[in-house]
Amino acid sequence: MINTKTLVLGASLKPNRYSYITIKRLIEKKYEVRAIGLKAGRVNGVQIVTEKIDFKDIDTVTLYLNSQNQLGYYNYIIALQPRRVIFNPGAENDELVNLLEENNINAEIACTLVLLSTNQYIKKNN
Repeated sequence: MINTKTLVLGASLKPNRYSYITIKRLIEKKYEVRAIGLKAGRVNGVQIVTEKIDFKDIDTVTLYLNSQNQLGYYNYIIALQPRRVIFNPGAENDELVNLLEENNINAEIACTLVLLSTNQYIKKNN
């Protein structure tokens, strides 16, 4: 089975936020989800934590943080060794993209919600 564990970085407890909607859609599509945000809580059964936990076997990190708020997560993301990092709209960051590529981690400028809705979230050739 393909590893599809996703870390939502910048998760929110607010239902109108895209990170919240993404967590719900990932769960609906049977993906395993971990989440880190500013406030602890639950979204659709997923525990949002506020600390950098050493999650194992993360396939995808999907970013909902602007480039300034990503700075404290560079080493953390690289240490997780995900297959890819998705930079959602507003999260674009050339500096982090370059660091990821140097560490053999794919960087995608995309929208997780669009990838999910068009069945392109997990590509068979990746």
